[in-house]
Amino acid sequence: MKPHPYPKRDRRKIDPRKLDLRPPEFSKPNPGKPDLRTPEPRKPEVRQPDFRKPVVRTPEPRKPEHRKPGPPKHPRPTDWGKVAEWYDGVVGNEGSEYHREVIFPGVLRMLRLQPSEKVLDVACGQGAFCRLLAEKGASVSGMDAAEPLLKIARERGPATISYGVGDARKLDFLTENHFDAAACILALQNIDHLLPVFAGIARALKPAGRFVMALMHPGFRGPKATSWGWDETTGVQYRRVDRYLLPRKEPIFTHPGKKTGEYTWEFHRPLQNYVRALCGAGLYVDSLEEWPSHKNSDSGPRAPAENQARREIPMFMAIRAVKFGTVLPEV
Repeated sequence: MKPHPYPKRDRRKIDPRKLDLRPPEFSKPNPGKPDLRTPEPRKPEVRQPDFRKPVVRTPEPRKPEHRKPGPPKHPRPTDWGKVAEWYDGVVGNEGSEYHREVIFPGVLRMLRLQPSEKVLDVACGQGAFCRLLAEKGASVSGMDAAEPLLKIARERGPATISYGVGDARKLDFLTENHFDAAACILALQNIDHLLPVFAGIARALKPAGRFVMALMHPGFRGPKATSWGWDETTGVQYRRVDRYLLPRKEPIFTHPGKKTGEYTWEFHRPLQNYVRALCGAGLYVDSLEEWPSHKNSDSGPRAPAENQARREIPMFMAIRAVKFGTVLPEV
Protein backbone atom coordinates (compact mmCIF):
# COMPACT_ATOMS: atom_id res chain seq x y z
CA MET A 1 0.00 0.00 0.00
CA LYS A 2 1.43 3.32 -1.03
CA PRO A 3 1.88 6.03 1.60
CA HIS A 4 -0.51 8.91 1.43
CA PRO A 5 1.13 11.94 -0.22
CA TYR A 6 -0.16 14.15 2.52
CA PRO A 7 0.52 12.70 5.96
CA LYS A 8 -2.07 13.08 8.60
CA ARG A 9 -1.73 16.09 10.83
CA ASP A 10 -0.68 15.55 14.36
CA ARG A 11 -3.81 16.51 16.12
CA ARG A 12 -2.28 16.31 19.58
CA LYS A 13 -2.88 19.38 21.59
CA ILE A 14 0.17 21.56 22.09
CA ASP A 15 0.49 23.59 25.20
CA PRO A 16 1.58 27.10 24.03
CA ARG A 17 3.14 27.75 27.43
CA LYS A 18 5.74 25.11 26.64
CA LEU A 19 6.74 26.65 23.29
CA ASP A 20 10.12 28.45 23.21
CA LEU A 21 9.36 31.49 21.09
CA ARG A 22 12.53 33.37 21.90
CA PRO A 23 15.03 34.32 19.15
CA PRO A 24 17.59 31.63 18.31
CA GLU A 25 20.37 33.41 20.17
CA PHE A 26 18.37 33.12 23.41
CA SER A 27 16.88 29.70 22.84
CA LYS A 28 18.07 26.63 24.66
CA PRO A 29 20.60 24.54 22.81
CA ASN A 30 19.52 21.26 21.34
CA PRO A 31 21.30 18.52 23.22
CA GLY A 32 21.55 16.46 20.06
CA LYS A 33 23.26 19.16 18.00
CA PRO A 34 26.44 21.18 18.59
CA ASP A 35 26.01 24.62 20.12
CA LEU A 36 26.97 27.10 17.39
CA ARG A 37 26.18 30.17 19.41
CA THR A 38 28.88 32.73 20.06
CA PRO A 39 30.18 32.26 23.58
CA GLU A 40 30.02 35.18 25.93
CA PRO A 41 33.33 37.03 26.27
CA ARG A 42 35.23 36.31 29.41
CA LYS A 43 35.78 39.17 31.74
CA PRO A 44 39.44 40.06 32.07
CA GLU A 45 41.05 39.15 35.30
CA VAL A 46 41.87 42.22 37.32
CA ARG A 47 45.09 41.90 39.22
CA GLN A 48 45.77 44.04 42.19
CA PRO A 49 49.00 45.99 41.82
CA ASP A 50 51.91 44.99 43.98
CA PHE A 51 53.07 48.22 45.52
CA ARG A 52 56.16 46.58 46.95
CA LYS A 53 57.82 46.35 43.51
CA PRO A 54 58.42 49.43 41.34
CA VAL A 55 56.71 49.40 37.96
CA VAL A 56 59.25 49.80 35.17
CA ARG A 57 57.79 50.53 31.76
CA THR A 58 60.05 50.21 28.75
CA PRO A 59 59.14 52.72 26.01
CA GLU A 60 58.57 51.32 22.56
CA PRO A 61 61.41 52.09 20.14
CA ARG A 62 60.61 54.75 17.59
CA LYS A 63 60.64 53.70 13.98
CA PRO A 64 63.28 55.51 11.91
CA GLU A 65 61.95 58.04 9.44
CA HIS A 66 62.78 57.27 5.85
CA ARG A 67 63.23 60.58 4.07
CA LYS A 68 63.96 60.89 0.42
CA PRO A 69 67.44 62.40 -0.05
CA GLY A 70 67.87 65.61 -1.96
CA PRO A 71 67.53 69.35 -1.53
CA PRO A 72 64.42 70.60 0.29
CA LYS A 73 61.64 72.32 -1.67
CA HIS A 74 62.30 75.60 0.14
CA PRO A 75 65.97 75.58 1.22
CA ARG A 76 66.97 77.90 4.00
CA PRO A 77 68.87 80.96 2.72
CA THR A 78 72.52 81.12 3.75
CA ASP A 79 73.51 84.39 2.11
CA TRP A 80 74.93 87.51 3.77
CA GLY A 81 71.99 89.79 3.00
CA LYS A 82 71.00 90.42 6.61
CA VAL A 83 74.53 91.53 7.49
CA ALA A 84 75.37 93.26 4.21
CA GLU A 85 76.84 96.36 5.86
CA TRP A 86 79.11 94.31 8.10
CA TYR A 87 80.13 91.99 5.25
CA ASP A 88 80.97 94.92 2.99
CA GLY A 89 83.13 96.35 5.75
CA VAL A 90 85.09 93.08 5.91
CA VAL A 91 85.50 92.55 2.16
CA GLY A 92 85.66 96.14 0.97
CA ASN A 93 85.43 97.65 -2.48
CA GLU A 94 88.31 95.67 -4.00
CA GLY A 95 88.13 92.59 -1.82
CA SER A 96 89.92 91.68 1.38
CA GLU A 97 93.67 91.33 1.68
CA TYR A 98 93.44 87.62 0.91
CA HIS A 99 91.27 88.34 -2.14
CA ARG A 100 93.69 90.87 -3.57
CA GLU A 101 96.93 89.03 -2.84
CA VAL A 102 96.01 85.35 -3.31
CA ILE A 103 92.53 84.49 -4.57
CA PHE A 104 91.77 87.00 -7.35
CA PRO A 105 95.17 86.60 -9.11
CA GLY A 106 94.91 82.82 -8.90
CA VAL A 107 91.35 82.65 -10.24
CA LEU A 108 92.18 85.01 -13.11
CA ARG A 109 95.12 82.85 -14.09
CA MET A 110 93.04 79.67 -14.04
CA LEU A 111 90.16 81.20 -16.02
CA ARG A 112 92.45 81.98 -19.01
CA LEU A 113 90.24 84.83 -20.14
CA GLN A 114 90.11 85.97 -23.74
CA PRO A 115 89.02 89.50 -24.80
CA SER A 116 85.26 90.12 -24.76
CA GLU A 117 84.42 86.70 -23.32
CA LYS A 118 81.17 86.39 -21.38
CA VAL A 119 81.89 85.54 -17.72
CA LEU A 120 79.44 84.68 -14.93
CA ASP A 121 80.32 85.38 -11.29
CA VAL A 122 78.15 83.13 -9.09
CA ALA A 123 77.45 84.50 -5.58
CA CYS A 124 79.24 87.72 -6.51
CA GLY A 125 78.38 89.63 -3.33
CA GLN A 126 79.08 93.36 -3.70
CA GLY A 127 80.84 92.79 -7.05
CA ALA A 128 84.54 93.09 -6.20
CA PHE A 129 85.59 90.33 -8.61
CA CYS A 130 83.07 91.47 -11.23
CA ARG A 131 84.74 94.88 -11.40
CA LEU A 132 88.14 93.24 -11.78
CA LEU A 133 86.85 91.07 -14.63
CA ALA A 134 85.41 94.14 -16.34
CA GLU A 135 88.80 95.85 -16.10
CA LYS A 136 90.30 92.85 -17.92
CA GLY A 137 87.89 93.39 -20.83
CA ALA A 138 85.33 90.67 -20.08
CA SER A 139 81.57 90.98 -20.52
CA VAL A 140 80.49 90.33 -16.92
CA SER A 141 77.27 89.15 -15.29
CA GLY A 142 77.02 88.75 -11.54
CA MET A 143 74.30 87.07 -9.50
CA ASP A 144 73.73 86.74 -5.78
CA ALA A 145 70.87 85.86 -3.44
CA ALA A 146 71.46 88.95 -1.26
CA GLU A 147 69.73 92.00 -2.74
CA PRO A 148 71.44 94.43 -0.27
CA LEU A 149 74.86 93.36 -1.53
CA LEU A 150 73.78 93.72 -5.16
CA LYS A 151 72.55 97.21 -4.38
CA ILE A 152 76.06 98.10 -3.21
CA ALA A 153 77.52 96.51 -6.35
CA ARG A 154 75.30 98.54 -8.67
CA GLU A 155 76.12 101.77 -6.86
CA ARG A 156 79.84 101.17 -7.36
CA GLY A 157 79.44 100.46 -11.08
CA PRO A 158 80.41 100.31 -13.81
CA ALA A 159 77.08 100.19 -15.60
CA THR A 160 78.41 97.66 -18.12
CA ILE A 161 78.18 94.90 -15.48
CA SER A 162 74.81 93.13 -15.35
CA TYR A 163 73.66 92.11 -11.86
CA GLY A 164 70.72 89.89 -10.98
CA VAL A 165 69.15 88.40 -7.86
CA GLY A 166 69.10 84.62 -7.83
CA ASP A 167 69.70 81.52 -5.75
CA ALA A 168 72.84 79.66 -6.78
CA ARG A 169 70.93 76.41 -6.32
CA LYS A 170 68.34 77.48 -8.91
CA LEU A 171 70.12 78.88 -11.96
CA ASP A 172 67.54 77.76 -14.53
CA PHE A 173 66.73 81.43 -15.22
CA LEU A 174 70.11 81.85 -16.96
CA THR A 175 70.35 81.50 -20.74
CA GLU A 176 71.54 78.05 -21.77
CA ASN A 177 74.98 77.73 -23.44
CA HIS A 178 75.61 81.45 -23.02
CA PHE A 179 78.80 81.99 -20.99
CA ASP A 180 82.41 81.24 -21.91
CA ALA A 181 83.54 81.01 -18.30
CA ALA A 182 82.20 81.13 -14.75
CA ALA A 183 83.64 81.59 -11.27
CA CYS A 184 82.50 81.08 -7.69
CA ILE A 185 84.75 82.50 -4.99
CA LEU A 186 84.51 81.59 -1.29
CA ALA A 187 80.79 80.89 -1.55
CA LEU A 188 80.33 77.14 -2.00
CA GLN A 189 81.27 76.58 1.63
CA ASN A 190 78.10 78.52 2.56
CA ILE A 191 75.77 76.57 0.21
CA ASP A 192 74.17 73.36 1.42
CA HIS A 193 73.72 71.41 -1.86
CA LEU A 194 76.45 71.27 -4.48
CA LEU A 195 74.93 69.36 -7.39
CA PRO A 196 72.16 71.89 -8.20
CA VAL A 197 74.77 74.66 -8.26
CA PHE A 198 77.13 72.80 -10.58
CA ALA A 199 74.28 71.59 -12.80
CA GLY A 200 73.03 75.17 -13.23
CA ILE A 201 76.51 76.44 -14.06
CA ALA A 202 77.09 73.63 -16.57
CA ARG A 203 73.78 74.44 -18.26
CA ALA A 204 74.73 78.12 -18.60
CA LEU A 205 78.23 77.42 -19.97
CA LYS A 206 79.02 76.92 -23.62
CA PRO A 207 80.56 73.59 -24.64
CA ALA A 208 84.16 73.50 -23.39
CA GLY A 209 83.38 76.43 -21.08
CA ARG A 210 85.56 76.80 -17.96
CA PHE A 211 84.42 76.97 -14.36
CA VAL A 212 86.79 77.94 -11.52
CA MET A 213 85.82 77.59 -7.88
CA ALA A 214 87.89 78.80 -4.93
CA LEU A 215 87.23 78.02 -1.28
CA MET A 216 88.90 77.52 2.08
CA HIS A 217 90.96 74.34 1.90
CA PRO A 218 88.68 71.55 3.21
CA GLY A 219 91.59 69.50 4.48
CA PHE A 220 93.30 72.15 6.61
CA ARG A 221 90.65 74.84 7.22
CA GLY A 222 87.64 72.87 8.40
CA PRO A 223 85.30 74.97 10.53
CA LYS A 224 85.99 74.51 14.26
CA ALA A 225 87.99 71.32 13.60
CA THR A 226 91.46 72.60 12.65
CA SER A 227 93.92 74.78 14.54
CA TRP A 228 97.58 75.74 14.82
CA GLY A 229 99.79 73.98 17.34
CA TRP A 230 103.36 74.39 18.57
CA ASP A 231 105.74 71.56 19.44
CA GLU A 232 108.13 72.79 22.13
CA THR A 233 110.45 69.80 21.70
CA THR A 234 111.09 70.14 17.97
CA GLY A 235 110.30 73.84 17.59
CA VAL A 236 107.79 73.12 14.81
CA GLN A 237 104.47 74.83 14.19
CA TYR A 238 101.93 72.35 12.89
CA ARG A 239 98.30 72.27 11.78
CA ARG A 240 96.02 70.06 13.83
CA VAL A 241 93.11 68.38 12.01
CA ASP A 242 90.46 66.82 14.25
CA ARG A 243 87.78 66.09 11.64
CA TYR A 244 87.78 65.85 7.86
CA LEU A 245 86.02 63.02 6.00
CA LEU A 246 82.42 63.30 7.23
CA PRO A 247 80.31 66.21 5.92
CA ARG A 248 78.93 68.57 8.56
CA LYS A 249 77.76 72.13 9.07
CA GLU A 250 78.76 74.75 11.63
CA PRO A 251 77.19 78.13 12.47
CA ILE A 252 79.35 81.12 11.59
CA PHE A 253 78.46 84.13 13.74
CA THR A 254 78.84 87.61 12.33
CA HIS A 255 80.03 90.70 14.21
CA PRO A 256 82.63 88.83 16.31
CA GLY A 257 82.70 90.12 19.86
CA LYS A 258 79.32 91.92 19.70
CA LYS A 259 77.16 88.78 20.20
CA THR A 260 74.30 89.96 18.02
CA GLY A 261 73.09 86.40 17.45
CA GLU A 262 73.19 86.77 13.67
CA TYR A 263 74.82 83.87 11.86
CA THR A 264 74.93 81.83 8.69
CA TRP A 265 76.03 78.25 8.01
CA GLU A 266 79.33 76.90 6.78
CA PHE A 267 79.19 73.45 5.21
CA HIS A 268 82.27 71.25 5.34
CA ARG A 269 82.79 68.53 2.74
CA PRO A 270 85.80 66.39 1.83
CA LEU A 271 87.48 66.95 -1.51
CA GLN A 272 85.91 63.85 -3.05
CA ASN A 273 82.42 65.35 -2.66
CA TYR A 274 83.35 68.36 -4.80
CA VAL A 275 84.89 66.23 -7.55
CA ARG A 276 81.95 63.81 -7.56
CA ALA A 277 79.39 66.62 -7.80
CA LEU A 278 81.31 68.35 -10.60
CA CYS A 279 81.52 65.18 -12.66
CA GLY A 280 77.86 64.44 -11.98
CA ALA A 281 76.96 67.79 -13.54
CA GLY A 282 79.10 67.26 -16.64
CA LEU A 283 82.04 69.37 -15.45
CA TYR A 284 85.34 67.51 -15.55
CA VAL A 285 88.29 68.61 -13.45
CA ASP A 286 91.41 69.49 -15.40
CA SER A 287 93.28 71.52 -12.77
CA LEU A 288 93.55 71.80 -8.99
CA GLU A 289 95.70 74.30 -7.10
CA GLU A 290 96.40 74.83 -3.40
CA TRP A 291 97.35 78.31 -2.26
CA PRO A 292 99.15 79.22 0.99
CA SER A 293 98.77 82.45 2.85
CA HIS A 294 100.76 85.42 1.59
CA LYS A 295 101.54 86.72 5.06
CA ASN A 296 105.01 86.64 6.59
CA SER A 297 106.26 86.89 10.19
CA ASP A 298 109.20 89.27 10.60
CA SER A 299 109.94 89.14 14.32
CA GLY A 300 109.80 86.78 17.27
CA PRO A 301 111.56 83.48 18.04
CA ARG A 302 108.86 81.47 16.25
CA ALA A 303 108.87 83.55 13.05
CA PRO A 304 110.92 81.07 10.96
CA ALA A 305 108.69 78.18 12.00
CA GLU A 306 105.52 80.17 11.37
CA ASN A 307 106.67 81.13 7.87
CA GLN A 308 107.64 77.55 7.13
CA ALA A 309 104.21 76.32 8.23
CA ARG A 310 102.44 78.91 6.06
CA ARG A 311 104.41 77.84 2.99
CA GLU A 312 103.81 74.14 3.63
CA ILE A 313 100.14 74.10 4.67
CA PRO A 314 97.72 75.66 2.13
CA MET A 315 94.95 77.99 3.17
CA PHE A 316 92.85 77.93 -0.02
CA MET A 317 92.00 75.43 -2.73
CA ALA A 318 90.90 76.12 -6.31
CA ILE A 319 89.50 73.72 -8.91
CA ARG A 320 88.98 74.28 -12.62
CA ALA A 321 86.46 72.13 -14.46
CA VAL A 322 85.52 72.07 -18.16
CA LYS A 323 82.05 71.42 -19.57
CA PHE A 324 81.52 68.39 -21.77
CA GLY A 325 78.36 67.07 -23.34
CA THR A 326 77.70 63.95 -21.26
CA VAL A 327 76.15 64.31 -17.82
CA LEU A 328 76.85 61.40 -15.48
CA PRO A 329 74.16 60.14 -13.10
CA GLU A 330 74.60 61.00 -9.44
CA VAL A 331 76.05 58.15 -7.34
